[in-house]
Amino acid sequence: MALRLSFCFSRTTRFLHSSLNYNSKPKWTCSSAPVSQGDSGIHHNKNFQLKASNVQPLNAVALQAGVPANSLATEDVEALSPTIKEYVPIIETEKTDSALSIIVVGASGELARKKIFPALFSLFCEDRLPENFTIFGYARSALTNEELRNMIIRNLTCRIDKRKNCCEKMDQFLKRCFYHSGQYSSEEHFLELDEKLKEKEAGRSSNRLFYLAIPPNIFIDVVRCARRRASSENGWTRVIVEKPFGRDSETSKELTRDLKQYLNEEQIFRIDHHLGEELVENLLVLRFSNLVFEPLWSRNYIRNVQIIFSEDKGVEGRGRYFDNCGIIRDIMQNHLLQVLALFAMETPVSLNAEDIRNEKVKVLRSMKPVKLEDAVIGQYKGDSSYPAFTDDPSVSDNSLTPTFAAATLFINNARWDGVPFLMIAGKALQSKRAEIRVQFRHVPGNLYNRKFGTDLDKATNELVLRVQPDEAIYLKINNKVPGLGMRLDSSDLNLLFKSRYPRKIPGVYERLLLDAVEGERQLFIRSDELDAAWNVFTPLLKTLEEKKTAPELYSYGSNGPVGVHYLAAKHDVRWGEFGC
Repeated sequence: MALRLSFCFSRTTRFLHSSLNYNSKPKWTCSSAPVSQGDSGIHHNKNFQLKASNVQPLNAVALQAGVPANSLATEDVEALSPTIKEYVPIIETEKTDSALSIIVVGASGELARKKIFPALFSLFCEDRLPENFTIFGYARSALTNEELRNMIIRNLTCRIDKRKNCCEKMDQFLKRCFYHSGQYSSEEHFLELDEKLKEKEAGRSSNRLFYLAIPPNIFIDVVRCARRRASSENGWTRVIVEKPFGRDSETSKELTRDLKQYLNEEQIFRIDHHLGEELVENLLVLRFSNLVFEPLWSRNYIRNVQIIFSEDKGVEGRGRYFDNCGIIRDIMQNHLLQVLALFAMETPVSLNAEDIRNEKVKVLRSMKPVKLEDAVIGQYKGDSSYPAFTDDPSVSDNSLTPTFAAATLFINNARWDGVPFLMIAGKALQSKRAEIRVQFRHVPGNLYNRKFGTDLDKATNELVLRVQPDEAIYLKINNKVPGLGMRLDSSDLNLLFKSRYPRKIPGVYERLLLDAVEGERQLFIRSDELDAAWNVFTPLLKTLEEKKTAPELYSYGSNGPVGVHYLAAKHDVRWGEFGC
């Protein structure tokens, strides 16, 4: 007997490859880094394809979500045979006379080297950048164009395009990369950058995207100089801003006010790279395109929701930064709270970015500020094998900064009243994972409780969305064990993405950079979202700092402080598989 559950979800798409023609020969050596099996594509988040289960013929349905006028993609859907395993839309990039200039400010830093330039190369390999594009690195370091290119190529791999012309692709990409050295607060240096940009744009209408891969204390200087001396005169100018967006409600509002002296809200793209995760996007598809889930998505059927983010490493190399912010500011206030808002929001009017963000803001504004009695903080200690947090040379010996935090949050609205949302984030824990666990209520008058003994938690249905590692969606159900007699067991209906879709899933920076280029704001944070999110955690942060609350110590590689289990018990919740 087979049990089949069919539901819809978003999936990555594969795009038609087309290469650009250049006459010169490659000058750089290809990276020898390992290449993932299977080619990949960039998921276009405004087009969803709905599919039946993998054991029945496929019926493709196109769901168009209001593609903006400036979108560069068109989609051609072909008929599918029931024997075809994958649905492959062909998407071609429209070529225009405009020029795109991408300026990576802080180009010599780790974020730019390891994330931004490789993501741009992947977009180039997939022909997702306009025909006329140029990339400029800007930083204080004195580098030549060749030195920048040599720095970039060390982090490029052919994980997207495994064809024989990979080296040629790298050469073509690096020919588009240039460097300008200057001070972040110098309008004169940005004027020099503007002259170089105009030279490459060659009289075309210009669109300019600035990526601020720099510390937040430099944001305003760069934005001021870019606005006054290097913004586009006949196209759009957009600025991607990395977190942290302030330290609390007051500093966040101050940063927003300062940015809006030179930019309007539509020009500011506050990036949270975890919102670019495939399973985070799938959350909306799973909920709003599957009838089986939406009726259950409320306090009537859901007992609690757990949002877990754990890392198996400490703060290696980031001690100074982390000691200044802590796990609540670094992970919970932004990444996890954004995921919670997506999970709990009402059905939006459309898939338009503003409609979705409007619903997220309503959720955040309905949340009670977190109190100290509903939170647990911890800090990892060292042993003979691993260093403690305070062993980092850039961290104070008596630091009270938490590397672990757990909190219970509540939403004051009709759908979620009384449902605890348990959030946990920590470093130097037993495993690395990020997931959402939805535990449903017990079956009233369950006839089979006695078959499970007294542990009713084993009889609870649970929906799990695992973001990392090994993206998956699975539903825990109860079933009879084959054989004589009546013995019940808990099993999983499992969608493991690497098995169902063996292709490499695009990186989050690829997706978010593409959205910024196309003006799609759904995965970026609006200023009122930011204000509402800070209002949830600012009272707790102030209480911890004013009372100088000491974090509970836990061992490196453990399940975290013991206090987290007392917090869960307080709300009659078992922490899923965490710590079990």
